[in-house]
Amino acid sequence: MSSEPSFADPGGGRRPLVVRRSGRARRMRLSIDPRDGAVKLILPARASLSAAYRWAESHRGWIEATIAAMPAPTPLGDGALIPYEGGDYRLCWVAGAARRIAIEGDRILVGGPEDMAGRRVLRWLRAEALARLTAETAHYVGLAGVTPARVGIGDAKTRWGSCTASGDIRYNWRLILAPPEVRRATVAHEVGHRLHMDHSPAFHAAVARLFGRDPKPERAWLRANGSRLHAFGRG
Repeated sequence: MSSEPSFADPGGGRRPLVVRRSGRARRMRLSIDPRDGAVKLILPARASLSAAYRWAESHRGWIEATIAAMPAPTPLGDGALIPYEGGDYRLCWVAGAARRIAIEGDRILVGGPEDMAGRRVLRWLRAEALARLTAETAHYVGLAGVTPARVGIGDAKTRWGSCTASGDIRYNWRLILAPPEVRRATVAHEVGHRLHMDHSPAFHAAVARLFGRDPKPERAWLRANGSRLHAFGRG
């Protein structure tokens, strides 16, 4: 049997290959977790592990280049530069300031105990995301003429949004870090699934009607910048 491969990262460490078998998988699939750079390999239930290791080794160049290109984790501490609705803001802890987080120019001000500042900013960002995504979902639901959706937020690894057959919609809270048009394009996409639970031409046409145009530039922005958004609040 071939030995289990591992992959170099920029810090001089090694990333192990995380292997998982799936009864639904029809072929081998490699992915790099955008949150932490974990290297994952999904295998069909009966696939040869030795062959899978060899296949992963054949993609070593791509894997290590992808890991090297990932942004470094950015903790939400004093002085961190973070995106918010498409702009870059400096996070500033101010001794004696009010606990209520405020935006002043290009700064996000946070008071209270310094060691709790990052967690308070994270809670604030999540609350801001839920408020905006709920309002924007209601807007597109009205345009689509469907029943109101129940909206929630999370921190999914690869999805920016999801819509269940019952109509519940869940978004990644990190959309609040993206430009507003990118966030709204994602909302239009998920509300579009209230009309078509697939990715057919009819679905894409519905999304374009809701959004007002083809959201291709916004989808491209997320593909290009998604790993940067996942880096904030980690480390």
